[in-house]
Amino acid sequence: MNVPTVALNGVPDPLPEGLAVLDVREQVEWDHGHIDGAVHVPLGELPQRLADVPDGQTLVVCKAGGRSAQVTGWLAAQGYDVVNLDGGMLDWEAAGRPMVSVGDAPPQVV
Repeated sequence: MNVPTVALNGVPDPLPEGLAVLDVREQVEWDHGHIDGAVHVPLGELPQRLADVPDGQTLVVCKAGGRSAQVTGWLAAQGYDVVNLDGGMLDWEAAGRPMVSVGDAPPQVV
């Protein structure tokens, strides 16, 4: 299956209005650091939480791009307008893009 994919350098900074972000990592990964405003639906919960997937154009992220590629392919087959972030949150963090965390610790990708 051809999964729509974009490298980080193809993602505007800051993110444009109307572009949603879907983070499919596990809760502990999310808590340590995520994109502000992203929707969090862990990969394993996705089938039960399809209603939580944003409408419109959505950037799907995980740590490195593997899980998000699976999700992007599956959601695209369901008719969603989704694109996978190749390199995931590791590339996002390495580029110095802004992140937030849950709690007081500085955001980081784990």
